[in-house]
Amino acid sequence: MPVIVEAIVVSMSMLVIFGAAFLALFLLALTMLPIEKSLSEMVWSMTAPKKPAQTAAKGSFRDFNRKN
Repeated sequence: MPVIVEAIVVSMSMLVIFGAAFLALFLLALTMLPIEKSLSEMVWSMTAPKKPAQTAAKGSFRDFNRKN
């Protein structure tokens, strides 16, 4: 087999192997997407800051400047 043909065959086989590995990882990520979404929602709900209770307004700046 000539060297150029062998180089082409090796290059093409490397491209095919790379494409197959990429496809396998893509399909794995696509399969794991629902699990990742549920875990993400769980973590966000656990780390969400608690909403503070509403406090009554103490007055405006004008009220503060008025002399009694």
